[in-house]
Amino acid sequence: MAQTRSGAPPTLIGKQLLMDLRKLKTLIDLVAESGIAELEITEGEGKVRIVKFSQAVQPVAYHAVEAAAPVAAAAPAAAAAPAAAEAAPAVQGHVVKAPMVGTFYRSPNPGAAPFVDVGQSVKEGDPLCIIEAMKLLNEIEADKSGVIKEILVENGEPVEYGQPLFVIG
Repeated sequence: MAQTRSGAPPTLIGKQLLMDLRKLKTLIDLVAESGIAELEITEGEGKVRIVKFSQAVQPVAYHAVEAAAPVAAAAPAAAAAPAAAEAAPAVQGHVVKAPMVGTFYRSPNPGAAPFVDVGQSVKEGDPLCIIEAMKLLNEIEADKSGVIKEILVENGEPVEYGQPLFVIG
């Protein structure tokens, strides 16, 4: 019979934790194999939320109260990334990249004129867009002076950290 460091046999709590990890693994596999994007389970005091990652849908949050392993669904997204990189033409000019994950907005509020348009001159420090992250609006400024050559993201689209947003020439 297995013993703990103190020499006592393992308690029921240790066995219960092992069962919970098995149950969690089963839930992660279920989400990965199914068509659902998100699953939230509350059992007693514990709460587990599993969000399936994909290129089309940006996950809102991942939250686990009890011991949990991260969702291992990033492999298909990583395999698709090289194909997308090959299809994208080489961009010439200075690229302004997203400093955070969030939702990209071209204007300060709905119905307002966009901060910048293609062909417009900008100076270092001029606002280019807003990225909303966790209900906070973060103004993204130009880090170089020049002319906006290209806007690489559509209004309202989710953006990843380091994703190119603008090309300044």
